Amino acid sequence: MNKVIIIDDEPLAISVISGYLAAYSDFEIVASCLNGFEGLKAIQTHQPDLIFLDIQMPKISGFEMLELIENPPSVIFSTAFDEFAIKAFEANAIDYLLKPFTKERFDKAVLKWLDLKSHSGSFSNTKKAVSQIPFPSEENQRIVVKSGNNIRIIPFDEIIYIEAYDDYVKIHIDHDCFLKKQTMQKVEELLGEEKFLRVHRSYIIKLTEITRLNSWKESFLAILRDDTKIPLSKTGYSN
Repeated sequence: MNKVIIIDDEPLAISVISGYLAAYSDFEIVASCLNGFEGLKAIQTHQPDLIFLDIQMPKISGFEMLELIENPPSVIFSTAFDEFAIKAFEANAIDYLLKPFTKERFDKAVLKWLDLKSHSGSFSNTKKAVSQIPFPSEENQRIVVKSGNNIRIIPFDEIIYIEAYDDYVKIHIDHDCFLKKQTMQKVEELLGEEKFLRVHRSYIIKLTEITRLNSWKESFLAILRDDTKIPLSKTGYSN
């Protein structure tokens, strides 16, 4: 039996997907959720084989929710995204349902997933797809992290600097820091160059936090407002 979770802020969409799934005897809907917070908890509780996930939802988006999951389940997205983003889905063998969708289109997505599952046993490209799809503009000024059992939304304006931390990044804000499993390259792309600068392979700094540069050995240190000292690479210093 394939365990399924539906995550969508539109009750009608949940009803449509539930109705379409009723034709499949080997699928069991273990939870239906109206936002990403509920969805995250349900995924942790039920460990589903497949989720139907809306992208544009209040609180946190479908992309942001997936980034908080260590090993995300297989995903069929439901979306009203533009053609560019849809091409990104297709390039990574992730299927999607463009709203409004027909029963025939729904069946095609489900059968595609079943075929992929029978050949590979899992849908391993989920993380890759999410990492390569650009976030919608309304989400471009924040980072979502998981802290214990809580979810924290960090606006860019609160970030002081970001530090590489093994397979994670450590996001430093005033009197606190948070870990997120992400690459420095992806975070650098997300933050942009207007307010932040990669000054070292292990550090990204908000420019307005820098008070001065001090000589240090054969290079320099950036001294921040809170007196934190960040090493600069030669390229970082040049930038």
